[in-house]
Formats: sequence, C-alpha cells, structure tokens
Amino acid sequence: MNELFTADFAGRPLSIKTNYVARRANAGILVTYGETIVLVTAVSHKATRENIDFFPLTVDYQEMTFAAGKIPGGFFKREGRPNEREILTSRMIDRSIRPLFPKGFFQETQITATVLSLDPECGSDVAAMFGASAALAISDIPFTGPIAGIRVGMVDGRFVANPSAAVLEKSDMDIFLTGRRVAGGSSGKDYDVNLVMLEGGAREVEEGRLIEAIEFGLENMKTVMDLQEEMVRAVGKKKIDFKPMAIEVALREEVESRVRGPLREAFSTPDKVEREARLSGVKEDIKVDFGAREGAVLPAANAVLEEMSKKILREKILKDKSRIDGRPYDEVRAITCDVGLLPRTHGSALFTRGETQSLAVITLGTSSDEQRLDWIGGEEFRSFLLHYNFPPYSVGEARMLRGPGRREIGHGVLARRALLPILPAPEEFPYTIRIVSEILSSNGSSSMATVCGGSLALMDAGVPVKDAVAGIAMGLLKEGNEVVILSDILGDEDHAGDMDFKVCGTKKGVTAVQMDIKIDGITGDIIRRALIQAREGRLFILGRMQAAIAEPRNDLSMYAPRITVLKVKQEKIRDVIGSGGKNIRQIVAETGVVIDVEDDGTVTIASSDAAAAAKAIAMVRWLTEEAEIGKIYLGTVKKVVDFGCFVEILPGTEGLVHISHLDKRRVQNVTDVVREGDKIPVKVLEIDKAGKIRLSRKEALNEHDPEDRSS
Repeated sequence: MNELFTADFAGRPLSIKTNYVARRANAGILVTYGETIVLVTAVSHKATRENIDFFPLTVDYQEMTFAAGKIPGGFFKREGRPNEREILTSRMIDRSIRPLFPKGFFQETQITATVLSLDPECGSDVAAMFGASAALAISDIPFTGPIAGIRVGMVDGRFVANPSAAVLEKSDMDIFLTGRRVAGGSSGKDYDVNLVMLEGGAREVEEGRLIEAIEFGLENMKTVMDLQEEMVRAVGKKKIDFKPMAIEVALREEVESRVRGPLREAFSTPDKVEREARLSGVKEDIKVDFGAREGAVLPAANAVLEEMSKKILREKILKDKSRIDGRPYDEVRAITCDVGLLPRTHGSALFTRGETQSLAVITLGTSSDEQRLDWIGGEEFRSFLLHYNFPPYSVGEARMLRGPGRREIGHGVLARRALLPILPAPEEFPYTIRIVSEILSSNGSSSMATVCGGSLALMDAGVPVKDAVAGIAMGLLKEGNEVVILSDILGDEDHAGDMDFKVCGTKKGVTAVQMDIKIDGITGDIIRRALIQAREGRLFILGRMQAAIAEPRNDLSMYAPRITVLKVKQEKIRDVIGSGGKNIRQIVAETGVVIDVEDDGTVTIASSDAAAAAKAIAMVRWLTEEAEIGKIYLGTVKKVVDFGCFVEILPGTEGLVHISHLDKRRVQNVTDVVREGDKIPVKVLEIDKAGKIRLSRKEALNEHDPEDRSS
C-alpha cells in the first residue's frame, strides 16, 4: 500500500509517494514539488564485485522532454546523451551523498532521478536531491543521511529560498547547497544541519554575505529533514547488516611497519613526479609481498596502506606543522603569468602555479557563433563559452584521448561562472567569446588555474572586462578541536583532507564557489576563516596577474574580426536580406564579411579587413536609407510615361520626375531626355503624407553631380 508524505518547502507544497512506483528497486519514490514531478530510484547489488577497492556509485539525473510538453530535436526524436544541466545535477547529487556511505561499502549502487513533469517555479534539481536522499533513507542500503538541497538567491539584499527562474535573472547570487541532519544539536536543539556541498556563483558578493546565505539555506531545509525522518519511521526498511572488511591485527601491524618509513619519505618529497614514483613503489611492494598469500590478504593490505597514507600525511601537517612542499599553511605556490604566447590567436595566456599549468586561448566570433542550448524549460543562447580539457599527459599518463567527461564539464562550468560577472555587456562588446583551457600539467586545482588563465587571456585579447578574477583551492584538516586551513592545496593534500573549497572572485568579492565536505563539525566559524584566508590568497594571486597585464589591451588582435553594429528599422530588414537572401549574399560575395541580421533590426558586420567592413556598411546603409528632402541621388529610370518618368533612388524607393522638371529647357517628349534604364541625377523636392516622392532632374543639374553610391 502506497504512503503519502507532505510538507511545505520554501512556500511551495512538497509531497512524496512511496510504494507506488518502481517496486523492484531497493526504493522508488515519486517527489512532487509544485507541479514538478521527479521519479527517484535507489538500487544496490547484494554482492560485492571482486578485487575492487572503491565504491562503484553511479548517479544519473535525466530530464525527459515530455515533462515540458516538448518533442526532442534531431533525427531520432528521442533523448540522447546528457546535457550540461543533467551532468551538473548528477555531479551535485553524487558529491552530496558519496561521503555518507559507510567506509568499505563496495557494493555497486545506482541512483536514478527522472524528471516527469516540469514546473518552472519549482526546481527539478532541488526535488531530485531530496528524492535521492529520501530513497536511500527508506531503503535497506546503508546511508548516514538524511540530506536536503536548496537553492539560495539574493534580490535587493534579501535572500530567497528556491527562487524561480524569473527571480534568478535579477538575483546577485545563485548558490545550491546541501545539508545533512546531525543528531545532538547545539544550543539545546534536537539536531543541527551541517553543510555537505556548495556550488554556485555571485556578482562580486562579499564573503560575509555568502556566510549568511549558507546559514539561511541550512535553516530553511529543516522542514524536509523532518519529513524524511517521518518517512523512515513509517516505511523505512531495516538496513542490511553491512560489516566492513575485517583486518587481522597481525596483518595490520605488519603492513604498517613496512610502509611507515617509505610513506614518510614519499610525503617529504616536494616534486610530484618523484613523489608519485615512490608511492607507486610502496604499492608495488605490497602487491608483491602479499599478493601470493591465500585469501583476501591483498585487499586488506591495500586498505591498510590507504589508511596509513592519509594518516601519515595528516600527521605531517597537523603534528609536524609541515606541508609536503614545506610551505606555511597560508602560502600560495610560486606563480608565473605569460600573455600573448600564440601570435595567430585572438588572445592567449599561460598561468603556472607550482606544478599546475593552464594554457588559456581566446577566440572572438560573431553572434552567429553563439551556442544554442535547448533545455526542457526553454532555450538559451550563450555568447560566452568556456571549454576545459584535461589531457592524460597533464598527470603523466598515456591513454586514449576522449571527449570531455563529467569532471571536465563541471570544472569548465565553474570557471565560466567565475568569469561571467566581469564580462562587458553585449551592447558594449558584441562578440561571442570562447575560452579553451588546456591543462598542461596538474597538481592541485587545475580549475582555479583555468580561472586565472582565462582572466589573463581575456585582457590579452582586448576584451574590456570590468576587473581581473582569480581562483584558489582551500583545504582543511580537523582532528578534535584542532583545525588547520590550507591555502592552494596539492592533490595529495586534497585526498587526505576533510574539505575541498574552491573560491573565485575579484578584489571586490566572490564570483563563484564550490565546496565538498567529507566530515561533520564544519561550523560557520570554520567556513568564515577559510573564506578570509582564501581572500588573502586570492589578492596575492591577483597581484601576480596584474604584474603580467594590468588592464585589457587597447586594440584587438589584427586577426580578430572587427564588429560594427548598425540599427535599421524593422520594416527595412527585408531590404537588407533581399528576396531569398539575395542582398546578403551579394554583400558577402563582394566584401567577404560575416553579416548577421536580428529580428529587432540589429545588423552586425564582422571582418578583420577595415576596407571590406566599410564597403559592407555602405551597402547596408544604401539598402536601408530613406529619402531626404533636398538630397540629390543618382537614380535609375524604371518607367517612362507621357507626363514624366519614375526613378528608383534607393532600393524599393521610387519617385516621379514631372516632364517640367526633366531639364533646364522645355521638353516636348520625355524620351527625348531619358529612357528606361538610364541613370540620372535627381533632387528630392517633396515627400507627401502618403509617402509619394516628387523629384527634379532640373534642380539636380544646377548642383554638383552626385556620387554614385549604388556600387
């Protein structure tokens, strides 16, 4: 029998049906938020795959186009590979729930969230995050939830919970955070809600306001935490009796004694390549020594090795007060910035921080190069693109080059979000901008290097950005009451740490954040300290970047297109385009420019050849010009009649030259002076209310011959 649970979430009704759909899954629920409906299932295999030492968790969030009453485009007319929004939502759910499974749980597990109905006022990602937690909470799969997700906006200084798409357009902040219910709350409360995951962007918001937004979000998700507890009490299944792999004391002691010394030496080696070689040697020795023994000895030995690796590195940082490369906790690695490396590109920069390098390259295009994104909630046109590539050689590996994975997509979106607030308005700079970040070497936060390199490349390209943006990755280690915050973390420090916190911004404020927390007890005060230390590091990096290039170049690259924007009346658009595109084709054929015409009458002309652009502009103006009284035109005789002739002075614009105005002398027959097809100078004498134009050849002859602007 199905059960229905309801609550109010940020002023909108939320309901969950259990035992209603997908009954073969470990848990299947139907989440309804407003009129958004998401089906969420949780499935876990009972058997553990052999010889694995990781948790094979898969999260798939998918948006069905029928949810918005649409049919997919393309030849096949069905949903295809996940789009960017689906990938980002899948990643956010994965990052939120992965740390909450028990250590050593290696059973293959899959969470699937399918959007069945879309209400633009109620976010499907919020419903999917809640559904993933609720499905795991009532299932027999071990999970230390519940969690909930919430989106926070800020309009006119006030925070808004789960704002609609229309409200977000006016918002100075768009962050998505996940919180976890933790029993035994502070200040006499029954429980606290601890931050688990944070992702989002802002328009140079101060760090203090970001802290307030997080606190606001955590407080507003308590109603759905309570709802999940109610569900667990009513329909929750008994959790499977999972016991982590037992490791014999003798084996543990043997492995620890063998690896302690080599691991200490490895983590005292600043060079990443040498350090990884030493760590690989330790792992290989364990494989040789324990692989031949009977039973599951090698997996147990590898588990001890993993524990010892983290333990020794944490001891080095917490007790010995020493990082791998000898830096103080708040010190940023050595930075070098080089701009203008690639002469034929429109802008380029190489940002190096320690052993991490990003080569950022700018390409400028026209509005025809915009990216069209088809979401189930509507279309989006992007004139700013950022693509992040992570080739295998960047980490010393040799493997096949493949398309971007979820990680690459996520890092690219984070960097794009960080740079977006400092870009000029389209009216000021009507270009499509593409940044490609090639990670040439990686040892800690290549996404933040992408932000720095992208900012430098924008300035090198002459894009009139409002300010420079830098990014820094922060780490944290917490043992009891001792808390150490690390600036500019290395990859190994990230792996052994309790938090990965990426902060991007200008000298004024934050533009993008991303945080993953692996433990409980990360208080608002700790996050505040991390943000303050991140700001200090960010300002240091901005200073190094400013030394390389302090402001955007005055001119674009000689190879970049020059764009001129003209505005014509909407009724003149057809004159620019011409029948079947005839006029535009002629302009392109004669000048070689790229020309785009918008429905509002905006005409964009792009060319790296100034003379060609000028000719194209003149042709467009000639096609769209309107007759002016007193102006002389070189027109074409279109029709001869007894009382005069009709002359085309502009495309589609004709006027009458009366026989009395054909010449300075008296004219008996019109054909004595002009014939059809002749080009003659004429002056506009009058334009009446009906738009009829009266012309005079006689008056034109009294003045200078006009320039032939029709060619």
